Amino acid sequence: MNLSQQSHIKLYPLTIRKDKRHYIVEDSLSGDYFEMPKICIEAINLMNKGESLEEIEKKLVATFPEEEVDMVDFTSQLIELGLVKEIDGEIVQITKENQSPASFIGISPRVGKFFFNKVTIILFIAIFFMNIFLFAMDPVLLPYYQDLFLFDTMMFNMLTFMAITLFLIFMHEFGHVLAMRSYNLPAKLSIGHRLFFVVFETDLTPAWRLEPKQRNNLYLAGMCFDQIMLFIALCIKLAFPEDNTLLTGIAGIVILDIFIKFIYQCSFYMKTDMYYLFENITGCYNVMENGKQFLSKGLPFLKTDKTTEMFDGERNIVRLYSLFYIFGILFTITLFIFYFLPQGVFALSQTLPNLLRPVGSIAFWDAVVFVGQFVLLICFLCYSWMKNR
Repeated sequence: MNLSQQSHIKLYPLTIRKDKRHYIVEDSLSGDYFEMPKICIEAINLMNKGESLEEIEKKLVATFPEEEVDMVDFTSQLIELGLVKEIDGEIVQITKENQSPASFIGISPRVGKFFFNKVTIILFIAIFFMNIFLFAMDPVLLPYYQDLFLFDTMMFNMLTFMAITLFLIFMHEFGHVLAMRSYNLPAKLSIGHRLFFVVFETDLTPAWRLEPKQRNNLYLAGMCFDQIMLFIALCIKLAFPEDNTLLTGIAGIVILDIFIKFIYQCSFYMKTDMYYLFENITGCYNVMENGKQFLSKGLPFLKTDKTTEMFDGERNIVRLYSLFYIFGILFTITLFIFYFLPQGVFALSQTLPNLLRPVGSIAFWDAVVFVGQFVLLICFLCYSWMKNR
């Protein structure tokens, strides 16, 4: 199969949408999405009209005199992306597998729109500021690490915290799912990681079919549900200020957990919800990958992604983000080495000997629960790493 200036190209069905800076191209068969500048879109349109690469190149040079145009090279890139179906009538052999999520389609879009519409968006914003107001008016509501120790027995504390955390994670991710369904889009839940933190995540890839403003709602949906849960917990604490009951204790754990997760979401040197919101607002996509490429010039050991590149006008945003990224990574690694790791080692050194205690003792079961939780997190982390590789 020879590719030359005289070649005629037939592409697979593509859907092209205008975005903030450039265009989003959707491969309808594979479910993949690509960002391309206007010159690439013009080239694709001319290919679909049946013109040769030589004819297309001449027209593009005339229309975009400031751009360097090489249609053979561009077509080679399209082949690598799996977008070319035929070259001069000869089929390009490629296996396409649809990667688009297809879960939760049983949830009616009406249910999604009940939770996410113009009225509820205003309500979510009001609840967010109400929560800030409540913290400002009564600083006692601020979380403390002692809130974790609801029971005298550590085993019950850990099991309670795990149950509450899993419930809040489910509510957060279900917020994303309902927001996707409000636009009649599918979603998928999976396990991933951010550095060495295990996370549950919702695949929002089909959101590229929407306008940038609409995508903001999807990225913030999980945090919107977090704010509702936080508001309920704060109201419980305010309703029973002196009552040290199980209900107020659970409310305290909810407040602590959401407070920590909000700080985590703001750490968008990792791919958190706020990271995707930052990308969407600036219109500078793959900013982390481009930031790594920028940093790799001075840090050659840094792993980079060769499948992406900076477009014109993105350099300043990428430079600023790359500085934030490197300081954030160093800060997290420092915390891990000098804070989390010593705590984990100390906790294991205190807990592991208890596995030799009698089976009927509380200390033995404390150790079983703690070690079980630790092993479970390690398994999730290894699974996520292997999945990415």
